[in-house]
Formats: sequence, structure tokens, C-alpha cells
Amino acid sequence: MVINMKILSPETLTSRQKSVFEYIAAYQKDYGIAPTIREICDHFGLSSPGGVHRILGVLKEKGFVQAEAWKKRSWRTGHSLVTKGLPVVGTIAAGDPLEALENIEEVLGIDPQLFGSEACFALRVRGDSMIDAHILDGDIAVIRPQRKVENGEIAAVLVQDVLPEATLKRVYKDRTSIRLHAENESYEPLIFKGRKRGVVSIIGKMVGVLRR
Repeated sequence: MVINMKILSPETLTSRQKSVFEYIAAYQKDYGIAPTIREICDHFGLSSPGGVHRILGVLKEKGFVQAEAWKKRSWRTGHSLVTKGLPVVGTIAAGDPLEALENIEEVLGIDPQLFGSEACFALRVRGDSMIDAHILDGDIAVIRPQRKVENGEIAAVLVQDVLPEATLKRVYKDRTSIRLHAENESYEPLIFKGRKRGVVSIIGKMVGVLRR
């Protein structure tokens, strides 16, 4: 599942921008309509609407609010800030894979429950090894933590002493081997037999892809 979307992250807002957005969202929830510019000014103790207009312009540009021309109460939002967002982990390279969540690059304003679990996190995709599965360099792969996946599912895996960090691969297992397949004919599968299977750690199943 590849989702093309504009990611709304509260980290992209200043404290004042965030406050204005939260006020609009709360007002809309309580009264079913948007506040006027004057009501926003009064709430924040501002005498001039110029500063509010600038903030609203930034919120609109970033996708947090929408405006309808020629309407008094035009500034609306269909979004809410997510306090528990989706963490993006830059690198997973050593130790217990799930402990690598300490290495968080950013938190996206997306509810992890959208992908079925509060525990979901994300990895930034590097390279072209999965392009035939429509997973591109720079995409954000959403991972649901689990130690096992079904044959043919795409998972985030660590391979001790072989790969420097976590990678996405399609996983195939039988009684004697684990095979990690790229989705690009330029890459040979990685095959581990017997005791060498122990170097492969499955971090979790890929349950979605975000594309900015």
C-alpha cells in the first residue's frame, strides 16, 4: 500500500502557529463553524489582524487549514495534531532491533493506529532495491514490529555482519533456509542456510509506504 500524501507534522510549526491551529480546531469542534479573524485576535490578545493573517497564510501553505474566498468564517481545518505520532527511525544497525527506536530522526503527525498498531514506526528507504514493488528511494516505509512474517511478505530485516543497517526485503523461509529477495533484478537474493540463518533478524512487517 503506497499512500501519496502531504505529511502534516506539528514539528514544522512554531509555537504560535501551533496555538492558532489548535484554537481553530477546538473552536470548530465546539461550535461547528470556524472562528472569525477578530475572534482569533481577541483570543490571543492581538489588536491588529495582520499577524493572524500571516500565520493563517503559513498554515494554509503547509496544508493545515483551508480558506473559502469571500466567507467571513472561512478558515477551517479537517485535521488535528497527533500528539503520539509515527516515529521515523533513520538507522537500525546493532543490538535489539526494537531498542533502535531510540534513534528517532523525526515524528510524523500521523496516528500509528492508521496502520493497525500503536507500535508502528517508520524507516526511511535508501536505494533502489525494491523499485519493482513500487518502493522508491526516499519513501518512508511503515513497519509493524513482529518477529515473524509469512512467506513472500516484505519485512524490515537486520543481517548481522552482512548488512550495515536494516533493509527491506521480501522474505521466504523453509525448514533449512531463509531467503531475502530484493524487488530489482539487479540484486541477487541473500540466502542463509543452516546455522547461518541465525544472523537474520526480522524487525517487523512492512504495512505501508508514505510518499511525500
